[in-house]
Amino acid sequence: MLTLEDLGVLRSAVLQDDGSVVVTITPTYSGCPAMATMRDDLVHRLADHGLRAEVRVSLTPAWSSDWITPRGRRLLLEHGISPPLPASAARSGPVPISLQPTPRALSCPRCASRTVEITSEFGSTACKAMYRCAACLEPFEHVKEI
Repeated sequence: MLTLEDLGVLRSAVLQDDGSVVVTITPTYSGCPAMATMRDDLVHRLADHGLRAEVRVSLTPAWSSDWITPRGRRLLLEHGISPPLPASAARSGPVPISLQPTPRALSCPRCASRTVEITSEFGSTACKAMYRCAACLEPFEHVKEI
């Protein structure tokens, strides 16, 4: 449904003099379990086009949910996943940590109701939270702001 470019994970693709391609990606979270699959998919897709690929992982700067493209946000919403709100401004110094769920002003991706409640701060992956709409009663995932 989403490309790595839509997700903001694809940082660069550079064609080398020898005809190979060096692709740089950044994980949404360090330790993201999907990184191996993303790397393999890139290598295989480029090989399908006769290109040898080297995939590099860059952790700096850290991925931000603000890197998700407008097309990516639209596709998330169309598939019933609440896209992230704008990430907070860059911080300097200590980052406060709360054990409470993060308050978010969301709308249901199915009926657009703003009457939603969090059911779990963690969804199918660490980068998503679970919500339920009080109007249509449908559960939905929300991509967290980072």
